[in-house]
Amino acid sequence: MSEAGAAARRLVRNQDRASLATSLAGDGTAYASLVLYATLADATPILLLSALAEHTKNLKADPRASLLVDGTAGLADPLTGARVTLVGRLEEVGDGAAQARYLARHPSAETYVGFGDFRFYALRMARAHLVAGFGRIHWIDASAILAPQPPALVESESGIVEHMNEDHSEALDLYATRLLGRSGAGWRMTGIDAEGCDLRREGEVARLDFTTRIEDAEAARRELVRLVKDARGKERT
Repeated sequence: MSEAGAAARRLVRNQDRASLATSLAGDGTAYASLVLYATLADATPILLLSALAEHTKNLKADPRASLLVDGTAGLADPLTGARVTLVGRLEEVGDGAAQARYLARHPSAETYVGFGDFRFYALRMARAHLVAGFGRIHWIDASAILAPQPPALVESESGIVEHMNEDHSEALDLYATRLLGRSGAGWRMTGIDAEGCDLRREGEVARLDFTTRIEDAEAARRELVRLVKDARGKERT
């Protein structure tokens, strides 16, 4: 996979909100709205949308959409930061993986996910436009962004996440504070994939990359243990 594709994938996984662009039903005028999203393990964006929302009405008429993911928060000059526009079509999905990953990323959505007018949608990317700073601009095919996942790890994900949150909360705080430079206690794991894991604390999200690709639960255990040792080593220095 290309370096630009990997950078775009990491950016998408590292955020939890974006600007959704659709075409107004009736006249095709561009319409942008704020949405929350999560990702499947392969980095496909997942949205939970109400049928009453304007953007959902637009999608019923024309499923083409783009999603702007902005990674420039906190920069003195935002134009030096990374952002990526994902281009494709939004389609309704009903599998449990979408719901599980979305609710782990956005636990407050549990209160309305069962409402009859809410549905999960996946952005089926065709390509993306990455701006990684001045002069670092790339059009990228979706195949360079999406990362197919080992079936054994996908099957084990829910168990790994539950185990880490219930039995190793201290380790998650160490990952966030010592390895990622974040603050506070109470970090939780929301997902794990072959390249890293996703963390959340209240309204803040973080991405912890692995040093090696993992293929199954045992490889995940070894990498998570190694990262704890690394974090404790940094704590002592």
